[in-house]
Amino acid sequence: MLGANDGIISTASLIIGVASAHAEHGHLVLTGVAGLVPGAMSMATGEYVSVSSQADTETAALAEDQEELDADGARVHRELAAIYVRRGLDMALAKQVAQALMAHAALGAHARDELGISETTRANPLQAALASASSFSVGAALSLIVTALARSHGWPRASR
Repeated sequence: MLGANDGIISTASLIIGVASAHAEHGHLVLTGVAGLVPGAMSMATGEYVSVSSQADTETAALAEDQEELDADGARVHRELAAIYVRRGLDMALAKQVAQALMAHAALGAHARDELGISETTRANPLQAALASASSFSVGAALSLIVTALARSHGWPRASR
């Protein structure tokens, strides 16, 4: 949503600024396109960098968890069981659940339940960049559509 708002506001502001100089309608549309393309690229780049940092942090946390599992699996089992107790299981059942999950995928269970990281929630920089660029583009396109339609309603009026 924020990307769409940025697209609307920045593109409309560019168009209004150029329109205030009594530019021709074609120049206003070109201004809108000239705002859309670099704006979408900028939003995508910023989001990619941000989410890449998050992905790096997640990767480091997973490596640290793997080291903990290798060094002291029993302690990790106790940590996991304690998490399940806090979620409402009694201790005996929490230990069983922790044991079963750790036997299946110890790192996955620990990462999901202690760190909140799972395959479906892992940071994906490319996906985030595309979503951000798309969102900005949709907002900017709204400003372009209004500009294109405004010509059919006599705006901007030709200078005499």
